[in-house]
Amino acid sequence: MIIDVRGGFAWLALIARYNRAGRLEWCLPKGHVEPGETLVETAVREVAEETGISGRALVTLGTIDYWFSTPRFRIHKRVHHYLLEALGGEITIENDPDHEAVEAAWFRLDEVDQRLTFANERRIAHAAWQHLSGPA
Repeated sequence: MIIDVRGGFAWLALIARYNRAGRLEWCLPKGHVEPGETLVETAVREVAEETGISGRALVTLGTIDYWFSTPRFRIHKRVHHYLLEALGGEITIENDPDHEAVEAAWFRLDEVDQRLTFANERRIAHAAWQHLSGPA
């Protein structure tokens, strides 16, 4: 996930895509590891491709482990999330090589619970919030 702190708020870039049932889902950018990439390099590349925003990794936020089914297979996925600091770029889906995203937008981190579709991604956003707000 990529964060930009401006105007006194932390902003999170999310992407929207349609699921197999045709329902719009807002989610964190994610993707697959290319040969020779580290997990951090994958996170930076995928975020840039899916949102247009370049960044650098600050800290690991956790892993989401899940299964989903296609008509022919049951597939296991493990997604490693990192907190990335936005360094530049313009929010866009034009560089998404898979053309899965239909929209990308900035949302205030303290308001993403109402936007993110999946509870496990809301948990990752909470981890980012805790990291940014520092020790209690």
